[in-house]
Formats: sequence, C-alpha cells, structure tokens
Amino acid sequence: MFERTLPVGSVVSLYGGEKRLMILGYVKYLKGDEGGKVYDYCGCTYPEGYVGSEATAVFDHDDIEHIYALGFQDEVQFEFREKLEKILEERDGEAKEDWTDDPDNLDV
Repeated sequence: MFERTLPVGSVVSLYGGEKRLMILGYVKYLKGDEGGKVYDYCGCTYPEGYVGSEATAVFDHDDIEHIYALGFQDEVQFEFREKLEKILEERDGEAKEDWTDDPDNLDV
C-alpha cells in the first residue's frame, strides 16, 4: 500500500536505528553535502518531536524497517501524494539515466 511515500506525521523506525522517527517532510538534502544526494524524507525523533534543524534526520523510503503509525490522510493529502510521487519518479528516472549514460556502469 505504501510502496513510495508515507503521510507527514507517520512514525517509523529505520534499519539499524535506535529511535523512532516522525516524518516531517519530503525530498530533502543535507546542507553542505557536496554530493547533492536528495533524500525521500526528513524526520524528527519520536516522541520528542522537532527540537531544531540540527536534530532532524534525512532518509529514504527503502531505509524504513517498520511503520508504527500513519499520519493524517484526506483528499488533500491524496492529491499531494500523487504529485509528489510523480516528482520522485522523474527524479529517479533522471538518476537512472545519469547512471546508465556512464559506460563504466554497464556490464559488458
């Protein structure tokens, strides 16, 4: 059901993580990261909540081990999720094209 995006407010745990995280937003990058990796989510620790930008985490959907609670969902969230998933698919398509355009990445 949730193969790609979870609603804001969802509480999850990550593989190898010690604390639960609550999803705060989407498509985030680390400030100062020269590699420019864009992550699917940003989150804060649960139950503490947001205590400052230095205490937030960025992670991808594939990093999620367990979903403890889903955030609020209604028609507005469903419409937003559709738009977000299109953006993520485009981003993934561009990343795949970049990867396959490099001949060193091809198994020949």
